Amino acid sequence: MRRADETEQARSADELLVIRCQLGERRAFDALIARWADPVANYARRVCQDGDAAAELAQDVWLRVVRGIDRLEDASRFRSWLFGIAHRAFSDLLRRRYRELPSSADDFEQIADEPLADAHADLEQMEHGLARLPPVEREILTLFYLRELTIDETAEALAIPPGTVKSRLHRARRLLRRELEHDGAIA
Repeated sequence: MRRADETEQARSADELLVIRCQLGERRAFDALIARWADPVANYARRVCQDGDAAAELAQDVWLRVVRGIDRLEDASRFRSWLFGIAHRAFSDLLRRRYRELPSSADDFEQIADEPLADAHADLEQMEHGLARLPPVEREILTLFYLRELTIDETAEALAIPPGTVKSRLHRARRLLRRELEHDGAIA
């Protein structure tokens, strides 16, 4: 029960900060960024898997938030709105990358075989499995499990129906399990 109370208090604090931002309070926006900078940066690192691209994505997200916060009609929906912006920014980044695909199969294999950063053994295996998932599955797992958005918030962030979120989560969990089994991380 305590975590639910803390979550509700955090959402109320976010709502108040958003309203203050919409009223033009600079310090409120600074507080909102301070509060959400790490979650946005973590999301960007997970979905991009490249430090420079992640930093670019996080910066793009905050620029879009600055430009669009006045248009957010319901301040209580800030979390899903924020990660919806992050999703759209990530989609734009993927579109740019797909336009610049490697010219040969050898170039593509070299990109796919880049090493991952060292971390704690279990976390490293999980990260490695997550890293090998397609972007759609990696993103849905990141939003739902790591950013702890609800099904409805995830649906709103990705602009898809809740049923689609559930089916993508099912598929993503199955693919992640297969990757972890392949690595011998789980039996």
